[in-house]
Amino acid sequence: MIKRMKWLAIPMALLLVMLTGCQAVGGLDINKALANSMNPLSSESKQKISIELVPAAGISAEDQKMIDLINSLYLTIDSGKVQDKTTASIKGSVGFQGKELPYQLSMDKHGMAIQLEGAKQPLYISLDDSELGYPDMSQYEEKIQGFSQKVVQFAINHAPNPTKLTVKQVQDKVNGESLALTNLHVEVNGEELLAMVKPFLTEVVKDEAGLKELINAFYDTFYPVFTSMEEEGYDVGTDLPVGSKGATVGAIHGELIESLNEFLNNYDASLEEALKETPELTTVLGKNSTLNLDLYFDGKQNIRKQNLDLAIALPADEYVPFSAIKLHTESEVWNIGAEVSIDKIDTSAGVLDITEGDFTPGQMLRNFEADSLAYKTLKNDLKITEKLIWLDPEDEYDGIISKKNVSFAPLRYLSEQLDAEVKWNKGSKQIVIIDDLNGREIMLTVGSDKATIGGQAVTLPQPVFVHSDGTTYVPLRFIAESLGATVTKDADGWIIIERK
Repeated sequence: MIKRMKWLAIPMALLLVMLTGCQAVGGLDINKALANSMNPLSSESKQKISIELVPAAGISAEDQKMIDLINSLYLTIDSGKVQDKTTASIKGSVGFQGKELPYQLSMDKHGMAIQLEGAKQPLYISLDDSELGYPDMSQYEEKIQGFSQKVVQFAINHAPNPTKLTVKQVQDKVNGESLALTNLHVEVNGEELLAMVKPFLTEVVKDEAGLKELINAFYDTFYPVFTSMEEEGYDVGTDLPVGSKGATVGAIHGELIESLNEFLNNYDASLEEALKETPELTTVLGKNSTLNLDLYFDGKQNIRKQNLDLAIALPADEYVPFSAIKLHTESEVWNIGAEVSIDKIDTSAGVLDITEGDFTPGQMLRNFEADSLAYKTLKNDLKITEKLIWLDPEDEYDGIISKKNVSFAPLRYLSEQLDAEVKWNKGSKQIVIIDDLNGREIMLTVGSDKATIGGQAVTLPQPVFVHSDGTTYVPLRFIAESLGATVTKDADGWIIIERK
């Protein structure tokens, strides 16, 4: 599946890069306007995002049901606030199948909190690099941001304009306010996008001074970063520049120009060969893959509105039940550069930090009120509690042992596959298994066929035992059924453990 889907990233990336292929048109300095949009200014906004999968011919009812669910999804941002480059908040809702799940998000340099309606505690994602084991990059952020802007400006200067690119003056509303705006309209398809690659690279090769200036900026930006990371013991994955700055920039430029010239000299033949080897690209990068974009700029060349329709055509594939992916977004922005304060989520009563480790379905569900839409969606629609485990009794990897017509499985492996927690009572042979979904305790003793489930005494078909390799084994069916699963065998002898 990875190999089949890998090429999908190609047109997506190229279609986005295409946006840099816009120079001055109709009095609008598109270079400056798009570069200006990269500055992390304060602002308020609203947005809606929806996706559509176009069903392929002859798909199954199950696939159609999945596509209908995805096509019902949309995300709204009713109130987006950016206070500065590290501080922002969002209030909105996720819609699906005629339902709406309200959410709130707030973020600062330390982390991101997400509050869903019905949650007892907000979810939390740490963004602290030191806690995640990454080096502190805060001192380099401004330089990296500046270099990113230089890359965008360099690309815009050298990329050709799409054929269908127009600019006109319009009167339109942003957050209810009527404004005089400049509308930039762009249309491009996959065939045209592919044709833009060679002219773009040809112009890059011609601009020796501009390319050296960009490499020089790269050196100034990342040489201190690489040096600092290496000193702290991190593997930066590349050789650090050595020698004088001028010599290093010259060497990098020479190698880059040589590589680009070689690429351009073989471009047509290489492209033809690539299309023969991967014919799917002719569909993905064909006339049915399209981008329609409208950007609305104010007098200060800030983007105030945006409407985007992106369609990616897909080749026929028995594993992909849709023939195209369509994305639609529309947004409005106001209070750009004004004083904006975010809507911060209160985390004083605790959070569910999802960066601390893997969370079981039971842990996630217990964080929501049982009658909330989030709880019902997780359990009934996303079915996070469902499990399907296949075990081969003949395969040593699965570790199934048969004794007196009873199948045994490794205690910890089987329990953890069903999300249960295993504890040993210190200094004894007693084992406690805690059911993830209901917290019920199952008490076992090594060497005994006596057990309790939620305090009720039961008898096992055979005693728990420790194998010669030190692994503790338990009767498979007993543990699986005690944890809410069923056990069956198929015609080939595979053991199927299923929890719905």
